[in-house]
Amino acid sequence: MSAPPDAAPPHAVSPHAVLPDTVSPRAVSRDAASPGSLPFDGERLTAGLSALGVRPGDTLLVHASLRTVGPAAGGPAAVLTALRRAAGRGGTLVVPSFTPENSDTSPQYRARVRGLDAPAREAVRSSMEPFDPALTPAPSMGTLAETLRTTTGAERSAHPQTSFAALGPAAGSVLAGHRPDCHLGEDSPLARLYEADARILLLGTGYATCTAFHLAEYRTPAPPRRTYRCVVAPGGVRQWWAYEDVALDDSDFAALGAAFEESAAPGDVRQAPIGAAPCRLVRLRAAVDFATGWLTSHR
Repeated sequence: MSAPPDAAPPHAVSPHAVLPDTVSPRAVSRDAASPGSLPFDGERLTAGLSALGVRPGDTLLVHASLRTVGPAAGGPAAVLTALRRAAGRGGTLVVPSFTPENSDTSPQYRARVRGLDAPAREAVRSSMEPFDPALTPAPSMGTLAETLRTTTGAERSAHPQTSFAALGPAAGSVLAGHRPDCHLGEDSPLARLYEADARILLLGTGYATCTAFHLAEYRTPAPPRRTYRCVVAPGGVRQWWAYEDVALDDSDFAALGAAFEESAAPGDVRQAPIGAAPCRLVRLRAAVDFATGWLTSHR
């Protein structure tokens, strides 16, 4: 594995909500409200989150489709406020802020250059901006994730492809040490969330977008690896950087999630509707432990 570039100061699917270089189009949140639907207020959303089991002091990895939940009066900022109220001042909210847009080995790039000749493809590559944790947007992660990332006080990990953003007292410890050559493994925020016994909030999304399952991929015996490439700017100098990491694949995460739910212990999965959407609150550690065994035997 090549040495990582000087990491831009911090940096954080599915995957494939996930994986920049491997982000699945189906994992992208669609947050536009359905026409004609009536908005619900923040109080109702906070009550729904509490009924689902969110408690003050929780550390939550949040995946959200606001389109599925339905329109909230006040938009994504009101949803974030409701989440912060439910988790309390001691709670920490974490979201993926992945950036497949700055890679030429991602599905997004391949779709963008499909049908272009070599000079046109090179023009696209030349126009791609290097990752800057303070500035680079994460448009494919949905409006709630972007709202949190840009909120005053939010922090972001420094991985140029699979950064996470977090808000709350545990943000620094969750995001620390995200190695540039480790997307979602032991040197990523997912491992820190596992250690913290965090929970996953699937707000209008399903297990297909459950980023935490990627940590299990790293924990299977001899997972396949591949080369990734993205634009970085160590020392302010724009350059392409190639590195090797686990070949992430979320194509079976929906089936994995269904199997996990069938065998989950009491309390590992809680379900309740919020707005117009079925939602889940899942113990991350239980999900990853189950996924490690399931992926080992099913791949």
